[in-house]
Amino acid sequence: MNTNIVVLGSCMIDFTCYASRLPKPGETILGSEFKIKYGGKGANQCVSAAKLGATTTLIGSLGSDNYAKTYLDILKKENVNTTYIQIQKDKQSGIAHITVASNGENSIVVVPGANDLLSVDQVIHSADLIKNATVLLCQFESPLDATLQALRIHKGHGLSIVNGSPVVENIHPEIFQLCDIFCINETEAELITGVQPLMLSNVQNAIDILFSKGCNMVILTLGPLGAVYASKDDREITQISTTKVDPIDTTGAGDAFLGSLSYFKAYHPHLSTKECINRACKIATKTVLKIGTQESFPMRSDLPQELFL
Repeated sequence: MNTNIVVLGSCMIDFTCYASRLPKPGETILGSEFKIKYGGKGANQCVSAAKLGATTTLIGSLGSDNYAKTYLDILKKENVNTTYIQIQKDKQSGIAHITVASNGENSIVVVPGANDLLSVDQVIHSADLIKNATVLLCQFESPLDATLQALRIHKGHGLSIVNGSPVVENIHPEIFQLCDIFCINETEAELITGVQPLMLSNVQNAIDILFSKGCNMVILTLGPLGAVYASKDDREITQISTTKVDPIDTTGAGDAFLGSLSYFKAYHPHLSTKECINRACKIATKTVLKIGTQESFPMRSDLPQELFL
């Protein structure tokens, strides 16, 4: 069987404003720059893995607008298989409004648009592709019923990773149980577990709550602190540190991490989970030193080759 990564997820058009800081509620501030870029957690994670050399396919949904046509061309240039992306008639593509502060912090509002029409039927029609995936990667920017169907189809056929972002209400318990790895950041962990504020001193409590929901393995990304992980067979957390840098733009760092993690799990199965996370953290750290999302993801040729041994 050929090694491949299948991503079930979103395609978003990013409308990004750059400013000295994030506005307070009710406040209007002046920005310094505006850019239209192409993102969405699913597409970002797919492109991240593809840039490392993975064979990737994106199952997604775009609107019948000019943004969709441009996006398909961009994905094809990144060697992403777009055959399973449906164009939804009379529907706008999903958009994300992003504000990036000068210290690299960001805030994001997402309007899913055509992404909400990614259906169970579309997933069922992609069943052979999903069954043959070495790694299946999903997020919560797509309808949960479609994600759940994909996880059911893929169970027993490879490794599945669910990125629980953005946090949604009424997460089907089977999603926690079916995925092999459940990955979220500290803010998402606070919302899902109720452990607030999340710190290294109480992160074990948050992970234990996720295990009580049925998770098999949990990875919590902690920004500049790296990541922690644990499994239901070894519930004590392990921390992976990362190099401290001065971030320029943290948008997409989590997606770079997940795409990289999927790549190492698929193409370097001899590596331990700890080492896969360590290498994914190193790649994600590089992305925060550049402005943008997909354009900040490094090519394999731009990275130290010892990462791929």
